[in-house]
Amino acid sequence: MGELTFFLGLQVKQKPDGIFISQDKYVAEILRNFGLTDGKSASAPIDTKKPLLKDPDGEDVDVHTYRSMIGSLM
Repeated sequence: MGELTFFLGLQVKQKPDGIFISQDKYVAEILRNFGLTDGKSASAPIDTKKPLLKDPDGEDVDVHTYRSMIGSLM
């Protein structure tokens, strides 16, 4: 048996200063499944001081796709 690298879908990295667990592979799979791999990352996705307003020109969201995305995060 070698060093543990994946366990129950979690990526495990063993280093001298501790064991680190991440879900990078799972997140990448979710982004790929929903075609969101070309999105830009941001440290804070929205400005916390501005109120959210409805976009009158925005398109309606497919409820089933939205629920599937949220379900993937749970």
